[in-house]
Amino acid sequence: MKKNSELMRKSHFLGTKIRNLRKRNHLTLEDLSTRCIRVDPHSAPSVSYLSMIERGKRTPSSEMLENLAEVFQKPVDWFLDNEPEENEITPQKGRHGGISGMALEPNFLFDNEILQIAIPEMLSQTGISGRQFAHLLIRAHQEHHQNHFPDLERAAEEVGGKDLYLNADTLLSMLKAQGLVVHWFDEAPGEVIDESGHTFQRVITSYFAPPNEVHVNRMLQHNQPRLKYDLAVHLGHAVLHNREGLQCVLGSGGVSGGTNGDESAPNAQDILSAWHDFESSFFAGAILCPKVAYRQLLDSYGYETHIHQALGISPSVAMRRMTVASPYPHWHYFDAYLPGKLKAVYRGNGIPLPWGNMRSVADPCQHWAVFRKFQQQAMQASAQLSVLNVNNQPRLYCCESIKVNDVADNPHVLCAGIDLNPAIAAQGLDANEVVQELQALCIKQGGASVVPWHLKKQLQSVAKILNINWIERGIANDVRVICTRGKACPRQPGCYD
Repeated sequence: MKKNSELMRKSHFLGTKIRNLRKRNHLTLEDLSTRCIRVDPHSAPSVSYLSMIERGKRTPSSEMLENLAEVFQKPVDWFLDNEPEENEITPQKGRHGGISGMALEPNFLFDNEILQIAIPEMLSQTGISGRQFAHLLIRAHQEHHQNHFPDLERAAEEVGGKDLYLNADTLLSMLKAQGLVVHWFDEAPGEVIDESGHTFQRVITSYFAPPNEVHVNRMLQHNQPRLKYDLAVHLGHAVLHNREGLQCVLGSGGVSGGTNGDESAPNAQDILSAWHDFESSFFAGAILCPKVAYRQLLDSYGYETHIHQALGISPSVAMRRMTVASPYPHWHYFDAYLPGKLKAVYRGNGIPLPWGNMRSVADPCQHWAVFRKFQQQAMQASAQLSVLNVNNQPRLYCCESIKVNDVADNPHVLCAGIDLNPAIAAQGLDANEVVQELQALCIKQGGASVVPWHLKKQLQSVAKILNINWIERGIANDVRVICTRGKACPRQPGCYD
């Protein structure tokens, strides 16, 4: 008994170490259990017990640990030291590169009851509201699944009939079929000051009032793309959530949807409402841009951002749906407002944030395409190749950015981009070697460089295979070194020196 109690005190990283060893050796839980049975069937753990050990829910007996040590040819003490492994296998937001998660060890500190106590305190000390925390959880879930939500796609296709060219009148008829009554109201944008002291315009575009009323701002009659989106979101709430307990509010200029509950702490109802808002927004994109038909249209347009004009939808909907419809999974999307505010973020390729989207940062890298677009007067789209170190490895991104005004007339920048490393590797090239050469050229030239001819030819081949026109335009421009923050600036001299 004393020996097992000592094991428990020393086993904080044991589950992670066993899981990492198993995965590095390409063993399933069944494989490992079978191996242990061969060593000693009496002390061998079952598959379910092994799973609980790896998740920190159980501690193996000393005999069972000796069995595992024999399988992996490690001394028992190796499993019981207080040093986590240098290269822990933790969740990633993308299948290639990206931002790794954190191993939740010692596991007992991440018990559900402990987290329920600690999270509200953490949020109050950092100034993050319960709704912001809910959106952070939802974004992590969305990025982990790389925008793959087949149930929501299917629900939208059943209602919309996979029609790429739905108009506002058709959507109004669909709302009526769901038992919703539409009323119009008049409200002009008003000036507000955010917590940072910056002034911008804000307006409510539509809202749901129980039991069955959708109120729409009359100004949307002159903005059909936004009208279609709002109607599609309310349709999504009716189809997916049966209109129960909803207080869905849509707006422009920083207005967030959802309830007006207590924002000081995470609340189960608020988190559920935030999830419902996400589902309805995803549904809206799926009904306006059904996946298969939209993918075919994107292919014929070469992923040009002006595709939104052909469909009568907003550029933000068109660009966000690219990240879903494209067969290439390594996309990111930003919707940015000055000064450094990110209203919408998707990072299926694991790219770091150019700014903190819940707080401003003092030293943002000024060479990100989304930042540079704010400095340009031109509203038309522009493409940029960027080299960024992620987890100490250089990655090559290409993006297309456009500057637009929202319904309240606030300027903002939409940016859709991809991680090119997997596409380069798919052509049998050494992606690290290609990107390191570009990075070295950029640093040598003060931070930006033309793409040399031999690399340009290789990258043009990649662009043609992906069939994304703006990659070719990015290749024709200078490639730029960017960083996550000024203190990590790789340029010589650094931008903040």
